[in-house]
Amino acid sequence: MKSVKLTVIYPRPKDVDAFEHIYQSEHVPLAVARLAAKTKMVATKVLASPQGTPPFYRIAEVYFPSMQALEECAASAGGKEVLAHAVKISSGGPANFLGSRGRDFHLGQTVTASLC
Repeated sequence: MKSVKLTVIYPRPKDVDAFEHIYQSEHVPLAVARLAAKTKMVATKVLASPQGTPPFYRIAEVYFPSMQALEECAASAGGKEVLAHAVKISSGGPANFLGSRGRDFHLGQTVTASLC
């Protein structure tokens, strides 16, 4: 099976500095400690958009070896704790949660397979 990821998209917070403090000092360490079976985490801060102020502020991606592993993690006590904390700290509106499967494309290589 191909790996999957949980993507969490945070809207722009009411207080960026307060959000950053909680995100860096509480949320990321909690996710690192409590999300079972994860293989990689990527935390992105959205800097700009050609449409003006971006509606989203942070995008977190947590990778798992399978959809089953992601679902089991989300259903676990640790997963529920981390997801609830993500909802709690999202002061600019509800956080968006997405499960997805993707494919890496490496520049200079011919791609002949389907996208997913």
